[in-house]
Amino acid sequence: MARRLAAAVHVRHPKTNEWLILQPGDEPDEDLAEAITNPGAWEPDEEDGGDGDTPASNPDPDSGPNPHPEPNPDPEPEPEAEQAKPARARTRKQAGE
Repeated sequence: MARRLAAAVHVRHPKTNEWLILQPGDEPDEDLAEAITNPGAWEPDEEDGGDGDTPASNPDPDSGPNPHPEPNPDPEPEPEAEQAKPARARTRKQAGE
Protein backbone atom coordinates (compact mmCIF):
# COMPACT_ATOMS: atom_id res chain seq x y z
CA MET A 1 0.00 0.00 0.00
CA ALA A 2 1.29 3.47 -0.87
CA ARG A 3 2.11 5.95 1.85
CA ARG A 4 -0.34 8.78 2.47
CA LEU A 5 0.58 12.46 2.87
CA ALA A 6 -0.29 14.26 6.11
CA ALA A 7 0.50 17.75 4.73
CA ALA A 8 0.41 19.63 1.45
CA VAL A 9 3.69 19.27 -0.45
CA HIS A 10 5.25 21.18 -3.33
CA VAL A 11 7.48 18.84 -5.30
CA ARG A 12 9.15 18.82 -8.71
CA HIS A 13 8.28 15.72 -10.75
CA PRO A 14 11.55 13.83 -11.32
CA LYS A 15 10.77 12.95 -14.96
CA THR A 16 8.87 15.97 -16.31
CA ASN A 17 10.50 18.63 -14.09
CA GLU A 18 7.01 20.05 -13.54
CA TRP A 19 6.10 21.54 -10.13
CA LEU A 20 3.22 19.72 -8.46
CA ILE A 21 1.19 20.46 -5.35
CA LEU A 22 0.11 17.31 -3.54
CA GLN A 23 -2.63 17.56 -0.94
CA PRO A 24 -2.99 15.85 2.46
CA GLY A 25 -4.43 12.36 1.96
CA ASP A 26 -2.83 11.92 -1.48
CA GLU A 27 -0.92 8.69 -2.14
CA PRO A 28 1.81 9.68 -4.64
CA ASP A 29 3.53 7.20 -6.97
CA GLU A 30 6.91 5.82 -5.92
CA ASP A 31 8.88 8.23 -8.15
CA LEU A 32 7.16 11.21 -6.51
CA ALA A 33 7.38 9.68 -3.03
CA GLU A 34 11.16 9.42 -3.36
CA ALA A 35 11.32 13.16 -4.14
CA ILE A 36 9.54 14.03 -0.85
CA THR A 37 12.33 14.10 1.72
CA ASN A 38 10.55 15.71 4.68
CA PRO A 39 9.50 12.88 7.05
CA GLY A 40 6.88 15.15 8.64
CA ALA A 41 4.96 15.26 5.35
CA TRP A 42 3.85 11.64 5.77
CA GLU A 43 1.11 10.11 7.89
CA PRO A 44 2.40 7.55 10.41
CA ASP A 45 2.67 3.99 9.12
CA GLU A 46 -0.32 1.95 10.24
CA GLU A 47 1.53 -1.31 10.95
CA ASP A 48 4.06 0.12 13.42
CA GLY A 49 1.96 2.99 14.80
CA GLY A 50 4.37 5.65 13.58
CA ASP A 51 7.64 6.27 11.83
CA GLY A 52 9.48 7.80 14.78
CA ASP A 53 9.71 11.24 13.20
CA THR A 54 6.25 12.54 13.98
CA PRO A 55 5.02 13.90 17.32
CA ALA A 56 2.20 11.30 17.32
CA SER A 57 4.80 8.56 17.80
CA ASN A 58 6.06 10.04 21.08
CA PRO A 59 4.17 8.13 23.81
CA ASP A 60 5.17 10.48 26.64
CA PRO A 61 4.66 14.15 25.74
CA ASP A 62 6.39 15.26 28.98
CA SER A 63 9.65 13.51 28.07
CA GLY A 64 10.73 16.00 25.40
CA PRO A 65 11.30 19.75 25.34
CA ASN A 66 8.20 21.87 25.66
CA PRO A 67 7.50 23.50 22.28
CA HIS A 68 5.15 26.01 23.94
CA PRO A 69 6.81 27.35 27.10
CA GLU A 70 4.69 29.10 29.65
CA PRO A 71 4.55 32.84 29.05
CA ASN A 72 6.49 34.95 31.51
CA PRO A 73 4.43 36.47 34.31
CA ASP A 74 4.01 40.20 34.32
CA PRO A 75 7.41 41.74 33.73
CA GLU A 76 9.10 43.62 36.54
CA PRO A 77 8.26 47.32 36.41
CA GLU A 78 11.09 49.52 35.22
CA PRO A 79 12.62 51.59 38.02
CA GLU A 80 11.66 55.19 37.73
CA ALA A 81 14.41 57.22 36.18
CA GLU A 82 15.78 60.03 38.29
CA GLN A 83 15.05 63.43 36.95
CA ALA A 84 18.02 64.80 35.12
CA LYS A 85 19.70 67.70 36.83
CA PRO A 86 20.07 70.78 34.71
CA ALA A 87 23.55 71.21 33.31
CA ARG A 88 25.66 73.90 34.92
CA ALA A 89 26.40 76.82 32.78
CA ARG A 90 30.12 77.47 32.58
CA THR A 91 31.17 80.98 33.03
CA ARG A 92 34.37 82.47 31.77
CA LYS A 93 36.66 83.85 34.29
CA GLN A 94 36.90 87.53 34.14
CA ALA A 95 40.27 88.66 32.84
CA GLY A 96 40.97 90.57 36.05
CA GLU A 97 40.42 87.74 38.49
